[in-house]
Amino acid sequence: MKCPDCNNQMKEVEVKIEGADQKVKSYQCPSCDHVDFEPETSKKVIAELKAKESPLKIKQKIVKLSQGRVGIYFNRHVVESLNLKPGHQIAVSVPDKKHIVLSIDEK
Repeated sequence: MKCPDCNNQMKEVEVKIEGADQKVKSYQCPSCDHVDFEPETSKKVIAELKAKESPLKIKQKIVKLSQGRVGIYFNRHVVESLNLKPGHQIAVSVPDKKHIVLSIDEK
């Protein structure tokens, strides 16, 4: 691949991106420092980083309620960020044995 700025041959270099497991393929010009990223590997790394990001992640303990029932308390930060109020309804679904999905009913 030729450099669009100086027309010299560009080197193919794999670049490590912070937070991603896979590397991005880039083309770097040794004479003028022009850099281009290969679109396919860039999209894969962006998708990987987006999948890892979580705006709020908190560990919670399960508490014993009564008669064999258990529950969790929502942390103040969760309550404030979702604007939860007593009496709001939520929908609970269990897609597999390791996940619980809670959805706020908009009523």
